[in-house]
Amino acid sequence: MNIKKNLFATLLLALSLTLAGCGNDEKENQKEKEETHEGMDHSGSGKVPKDLKEATNPTFEVGSQAIINADHMKGMNGAEATIVGAYDTTVYTVSYTPTTGGKKVTDHKWVIHEEIKDAGDQALKPGTKVILNADHMKGMKGAKGTIDSAERTTVYMVDYIPTTGGEKVANHKWVTESELSAE
Repeated sequence: MNIKKNLFATLLLALSLTLAGCGNDEKENQKEKEETHEGMDHSGSGKVPKDLKEATNPTFEVGSQAIINADHMKGMNGAEATIVGAYDTTVYTVSYTPTTGGKKVTDHKWVIHEEIKDAGDQALKPGTKVILNADHMKGMKGAKGTIDSAERTTVYMVDYIPTTGGEKVANHKWVTESELSAE
């Protein structure tokens, strides 16, 4: 009888520890979501850097519709977008450590040339250390980062309703021309 009680107590303890671990995993998953694109401020003010140049002949004109072919965040891929702005610039993927602490963000899409402190007139090369002036995510503005890739293209500010439902995302920064297609 003692063996059964000990076995039962051991199983009960193991189950308790497993369930406690699940609770911690849930907290970790939530923290991770907050530190990734899911913590991104999807809607923006529509303000753009003063030195950003409007595109002279964009493929997708302001006011037109396009389909987003990018999955920067949940519900974006396949969403119908309304073009709010089109700008010619160099766009970067960057890795940075948030000023608020937490895990390093890698290959964040996208930061434009005009959102990098003291970027100068020339495109930056991969590996260049930078300070970010973008505020797409909590802890991004003022963060130290590294350029992962660079591409000269037209970037778009868009409005869209996520394919997963929810509220309209207004003035989302940024989607590249290659991430859009005609309806």
